[in-house]
Amino acid sequence: MESGEWVFVTRPTEKDLWNPTSTELEDSRPLKVTFSGPAKYWTDGIPIGNGRLGAMVWGGVSSELIQLNEDTLWTGTPTDFTDPAIPQALSEVRNLVDSGKFSEATKAAARMFGKYTNVYKLLGDIKLEFNGSTNAEGTYYRELDLDTATGRVKYTVDDVEFTREHFVSNPDQVIVTKISGSKAQSVSFAVSLDSILEHQCYLTDENQLVMEGICPGKRMTTEVKANDDPKGMKFTAVLDLQISNGARLVRLLDDNKLKVVGADWAVLLLVASSSFEGPFVDPSDSKKNPTSDSLQAMNSIKKLSYSQLYSRHLDDFQNLFHRVSLQLEKSSAIGDGVSEIKNLMPSVIEDFEGNKDVVVPTVERIKSFESDEDPSLVELLFQFGRYLLISCSRPGTQVANLQGIWNKDFYPAWDSAPTLNINLEMNYWPSLPCNLRECQEPLFDFIKSLSINGSKVAQVNYITSGWVAHHRSDIWAKASADMGNPKWAIWPMAGAWVCTHLWEHYTYTLDKDFLINTAYPLLEGCASFLVDWLIEGNDGYLETNPSTSPEHMFIAPDGNSASVSYSSTMDMAIINEVFSAIVSASEVLGRSEDALVQKVLKAQPRLYPPKIAPDGSIMEWALNFKDPEVKHRHISHLFGLFPGHSITLKKNPELCKAAENTLYKRGEDGPGWSTVWKTAVWARLQNSEHAYTMVKHLIRLVDPADQKIGFEGGLYSNLFAAHPPFQIDANLG
Repeated sequence: MESGEWVFVTRPTEKDLWNPTSTELEDSRPLKVTFSGPAKYWTDGIPIGNGRLGAMVWGGVSSELIQLNEDTLWTGTPTDFTDPAIPQALSEVRNLVDSGKFSEATKAAARMFGKYTNVYKLLGDIKLEFNGSTNAEGTYYRELDLDTATGRVKYTVDDVEFTREHFVSNPDQVIVTKISGSKAQSVSFAVSLDSILEHQCYLTDENQLVMEGICPGKRMTTEVKANDDPKGMKFTAVLDLQISNGARLVRLLDDNKLKVVGADWAVLLLVASSSFEGPFVDPSDSKKNPTSDSLQAMNSIKKLSYSQLYSRHLDDFQNLFHRVSLQLEKSSAIGDGVSEIKNLMPSVIEDFEGNKDVVVPTVERIKSFESDEDPSLVELLFQFGRYLLISCSRPGTQVANLQGIWNKDFYPAWDSAPTLNINLEMNYWPSLPCNLRECQEPLFDFIKSLSINGSKVAQVNYITSGWVAHHRSDIWAKASADMGNPKWAIWPMAGAWVCTHLWEHYTYTLDKDFLINTAYPLLEGCASFLVDWLIEGNDGYLETNPSTSPEHMFIAPDGNSASVSYSSTMDMAIINEVFSAIVSASEVLGRSEDALVQKVLKAQPRLYPPKIAPDGSIMEWALNFKDPEVKHRHISHLFGLFPGHSITLKKNPELCKAAENTLYKRGEDGPGWSTVWKTAVWARLQNSEHAYTMVKHLIRLVDPADQKIGFEGGLYSNLFAAHPPFQIDANLG
């Protein structure tokens, strides 16, 4: 984008696309997250997934816990998100803002709240209990191999080396675990299924374990009232066992367990499905039968050998993962050439390829990064983000939520809901520059669903055309404002922000069919809402009212705290981005004379411009309010610089200098996603030193025992990024 116009290049042909056969270049360490012991906490586990099914592998010796997720397991049912009382509340809020009564407007804005989001749940657990001695001291090794999307565990007990391999196949939609011993008939264990959701387990005549359950129909059990207890989502998991010849399979009917005795190896297959039939179908009306669906899915794959399943999994995964390779070197200021990797914990343990140096546990590499600045750890973190996106967002799946697809809690932090005031968008930042464009398809499906509910909300709640969305949503495509506090709930810019991904996708792919059939209709509806939402303001400008800067407060001129005013800098930047996108798209499609496009062209120069405050920073609000929290985690007023395109070094050097001052003022501290956003903005300012400083700031070890919500960022031992607690956005960003 140069001087307000997009410059297009020729779409690359297939022969132009770089497609290396391996991401492990010479002098580069294998892309593995490694551990020297079993997981003590969930964030020590190995995350695996295929977009729809996810698992967290703990890797215990005497027992193994594999926690399971399925991306459609949410509480609730389709909902009417409209409220005909909101237009009156909106009018009152606008009048209070116009009168400069910002604190009163903030209180009155509570009347514009909608419903809470629903809650993402976990499917359950595979539990394995092993016989015999459990002393594996000095022999234990565990890894997540990013190149093969495989988790592995290896240890020795009584001269028998035991190995486990875990992966989740996208082609065959199955979670696979293989357990092997180095001596014949050395593998014996019992396996069961369990869940903290309401469920029942039983064994079939074909020696398959079946778990059937149901999600709550309400987000909180305390919300259930007499005659108002809707049926929630049904789900089923089916586990099947393949065992070596000569082994025995024992049915423990009283405990609903299967016991394997004296096997050389055993393969566990788990499939799962739910009754979810889309965001507009009530689970009680669903025609899907998750039990028959799961049994049929199992029957279609159970005759495939482990090697066949693994080969199909590898072909599918590596087709995506091998598209991008990254090799970093230390700068001359740190040391010449590729950095020497020191063995921080000398060990005789080898990995599965016989390499000794890679068994340095990743947790030790995180701890030492402040001193050694190992560039291969940055490479690993980069590729781990790509691995996670492939593993939690594939065509046909649900959109990646706040934790991707991985969740261990009945009530996860912030419901694990897609959060649209930075987090969801950041989840998909790597999809285009990291050559994973297919992984963005669930986002576009989600936007389509949002637009359907959002058009009803726009029409009833705000009496506008087009469609709208707010800062949090769920599997039912909630488009209305949230509950809780106006500083986050009253923010109707979410639909506009996610719409910028539609145009970005076109600029990368030049896929005109996508622009015609998907992007442009959604951009039209979004722009139509924005045109109607803008109202006449002071000095000939169009303004948004009410307006907030996400999750941030200010001190009003009367000395009171407030969050609601008009024309926040972020509002204007997002609107400008959408307006630029639809104007450019209309030119591509020959629709520049459309009435809506003409309205946009007239409105765009009247948008409230970004301003520089007396202290040299970019103003966050239209007025120069006092900021009670200058180190606030959000940098919403820098949207125009990144991920937006309206502020550039060439066109706006003064604003870029002000953006620099804003970053200094905000400081380095913040949750993981805040660190990553600041990294990106420093990079857009072409300030590599400060961008790298923020990368270093992210690579700090977080104590998994501290379960409190915090704002310090950092990494867990499995490279999951912390808010804390875990949120996937920083990994993907």
